[in-house]
Amino acid sequence: MPDATGLELIAHELRETNADAVLDTTFFREKAAITVAAGSIRETLQHLRGKGFNFLASVHGLDYFPEEPRLGVQYELLDMHEVDRLTVKVRVPLDAPHVPSVVADWPTADHQEREVYDMFGVIFDGHPDLRRILMPEDYVGFPQRRDFPMGGEPILFTHNEPTTPGWWDRDE
Repeated sequence: MPDATGLELIAHELRETNADAVLDTTFFREKAAITVAAGSIRETLQHLRGKGFNFLASVHGLDYFPEEPRLGVQYELLDMHEVDRLTVKVRVPLDAPHVPSVVADWPTADHQEREVYDMFGVIFDGHPDLRRILMPEDYVGFPQRRDFPMGGEPILFTHNEPTTPGWWDRDE
């Protein structure tokens, strides 16, 4: 991983190309992370690819409820020659959850962006086939958001029978 100094040097290079791109840097528990503006994610990842981070290992969705901007996307980049790892973070508000798609530059992001869309509702602008991948197309809601209702069907255990007798017989 880049050390704290290396992380700040990378952030400085990114700021030289786009002054508004880098919002924050974090070096915590030997892990380097850069938070960038959503609109500059493609340029940031292209710059980091030129620095040797040429393997996009994964794309993750996050929900920072109750903070705003609430939704986040994390890109895990690897430099296979230097054995380095760098996390690039993007945060977007719930009322405008748009992030440019990186599929054109990183084909491996295709299904991962679809999963983040399906589970969190982040819209990847320019994605070639942005649709649900895990949930049915007519499903309402985003099940990995922290405010998604918990629940489901009751499971019959011996201790449940006194409180919900005959629950399996109800026509609801």
